[in-house]
Amino acid sequence: MPVKHTLPIADIQVPVKRKKTLDPQKVAQLAEDIMENGQTTPISVRSAKQGYVLIEGYHRLEALRALGEDSVVGYEVRARLH
Repeated sequence: MPVKHTLPIADIQVPVKRKKTLDPQKVAQLAEDIMENGQTTPISVRSAKQGYVLIEGYHRLEALRALGEDSVVGYEVRARLH
């Protein structure tokens, strides 16, 4: 079972393909929800040579970044490289 970790947002790299899918409205809605309820769903990352690469949770990550947070709760998963 994956273990939750608190990860520095600055250490998480977002793949270029993912950056194109950002919906600013969704980020704003999530930021509001996170302010009220906290981060309820962890993101998923994999280890990289330097830091981590985002697997899942781009909008949550950006919502936390917009709120000025410097860490995020996430799962470190083993993901195959394609």
